Amino acid sequence: MALNTEIAFLSKVPLFEGFSEEMLRLLAFGSERRSVSKDRYLFHEGTAADCAFVVMDGRLELTRKDRRGKSIVIGTAIRGDLLGELAIISQTDRRMTAMALEDSDVMRINRPMFKRMMEEYPEVAILLRKRISRNISEMLRGIETLAPNFE
Repeated sequence: MALNTEIAFLSKVPLFEGFSEEMLRLLAFGSERRSVSKDRYLFHEGTAADCAFVVMDGRLELTRKDRRGKSIVIGTAIRGDLLGELAIISQTDRRMTAMALEDSDVMRINRPMFKRMMEEYPEVAILLRKRISRNISEMLRGIETLAPNFE
């Protein structure tokens, strides 16, 4: 994928909406491309996460272990999905396992590069804070809706 194509692609990823072309160029240039063959794992639940992945092509099955240790499918990641967004700003562990359902390509965005970008462009940190706050608020509303079912 050419750099300009990658910039256009990244501009459609919700977390990066509002980033300038210059910011997206730095993000695309500093990222690493990886191919994941069908039935191969991109990452495993519980392992340390030092990067996020954007699905460029293909599909990945997302699973999580239940209380008994059984893997349960929780979703599918497709083109344009961002996996592990918190890992680009703080230390965390993977909350799920991702396995390729077909040959897939991902863009790996590592934490040191992303932190450098936030230092160069402080407005990135402001945008992320707003987006993460909104996501947490939405998650809390969902929990409040479900809470009466478990009382």
